[in-house]
Amino acid sequence: MWAQDPQTADIQLGQGGLATSTPVGAWTCVLVAPFLTADDGVTTAELTAAWHGQPNGLLAAHPLLVSPDTLRVLSVLWGPAAATVHTAESVALLPEAEQSGAWAIIPFDELRVGWKVLRLDGISPLEKGLRGYPLQVPLFLSSASHSDVLPSLAAQLAALSNRDEARMTIVAMTGTTALARLTAYVMEKAGMTYPARDIGPWLKSADIVHISNEVSFTPDAMLPNDWYTMQFLSNDRYIQLLEAIGANVIELTGNHLNDYGRDPLRHTLDLYRERGWHWYGGGSNLAEATRPLTITQGPNHIAFLGCNPAGPEGDWATDTEPGSAPADYGQLVAQIRALRAQGYLPIVTIQYFEQYQYEPTPQQVALFRALAEAGAVVVQGSQAHQPQAMEIHGDSFIHYGLGNLFFDQMFSLPVRQEFIDRLVFYDGRLASVDLRTALLEDYARPRPMTAEERQAFLQMIFGISPQTILESGSAAGTPVAEGNRGPQERRCP
Repeated sequence: MWAQDPQTADIQLGQGGLATSTPVGAWTCVLVAPFLTADDGVTTAELTAAWHGQPNGLLAAHPLLVSPDTLRVLSVLWGPAAATVHTAESVALLPEAEQSGAWAIIPFDELRVGWKVLRLDGISPLEKGLRGYPLQVPLFLSSASHSDVLPSLAAQLAALSNRDEARMTIVAMTGTTALARLTAYVMEKAGMTYPARDIGPWLKSADIVHISNEVSFTPDAMLPNDWYTMQFLSNDRYIQLLEAIGANVIELTGNHLNDYGRDPLRHTLDLYRERGWHWYGGGSNLAEATRPLTITQGPNHIAFLGCNPAGPEGDWATDTEPGSAPADYGQLVAQIRALRAQGYLPIVTIQYFEQYQYEPTPQQVALFRALAEAGAVVVQGSQAHQPQAMEIHGDSFIHYGLGNLFFDQMFSLPVRQEFIDRLVFYDGRLASVDLRTALLEDYARPRPMTAEERQAFLQMIFGISPQTILESGSAAGTPVAEGNRGPQERRCP
């Protein structure tokens, strides 16, 4: 029986202090800011200084918010908080932070997609294998008179920890991959895994690695003589790159899958099947192409769905032939609702009509929001060679386009910019989105952006308002495809 007065308890749960204390877990808090925040973190010294009423650095402009419960926990860890640390009930923290520009400290298990998790001393609690995180408070059972029962009781109470990595699933979502043209040339010269040299750990450390691979494999694919060609084919050897980054979910909504007929895609599906990889948004026939992919890891039930409204028609699957899934939004909405009713969290990816601009069109905003309102927890544009804006819509995360992952477009800064979105699911819900940003080099190799590049890029992306775009133009009618080629550039291998 739990006692309200610690002094009357035979066994106490807290931060230890007795020689007979037995570890029982940890209580993890996180420093958070409203999601559209370009800053990435502070030091523990800066955070504790702000706690004691002496804010400096970034925290000089962002007062701290906590709930009353968090105030009590951190007061034990750091001592009494200064009057400049404000309190509000947990449900009011995010609206208050968005209105006042404050940052907050909250328990890990209270994360929601409206928050951005900030790093402390460069450490993120959104990564597995957490070590040395300053806001992780060890919990102990202590007793002066009943020390003999502490080990067995500790085993029963291990679930008191509010950050259990067995209940966490990390999904790395990526943009366009097309292992052809100059990307293939660089791989032939520098090695099959060269493109992943700098960003491979971002992918390999995820539980589920999504790759939107737009090009089919064949054992005898040759490098093209025409570096402007829009007909793509990858040699079987190039699949080593996908193996090296831990790819295990392949999106097949791409519009180059059948550039050389349908046999290469049949062969590609055999390669994926041999490796135990899963796919969605395309397949060996229309039924398979439109079937949701469901994956369960611990308490997290995740579903992937996708389609290709942009075509071309020869890329679409038929009743008997392989290809991408054509768009049937009525069917897609019905599938999303059915999956939510079954307890799944749908991730929906759309090979939309290509726009070489950061802003989505009004039609795109209306469609993606409708899919979110139907129950998709994430809606992503897979068409974008140039990254696009994002927003939190209700409890859903919408990213209108991530940009390329592995592709050779180097003709402008915008097509070199890339997002990798690490979705963090915890205890059966989407808890957080960790945005990684990269810049393409060598026609093949993304590298992490510098701090200055990232700050400027995020500020620009966060400054785009999908709501304003929706209000500025009609969302009615069917969008017209602009094609998927960017400006021409004279490129030599």
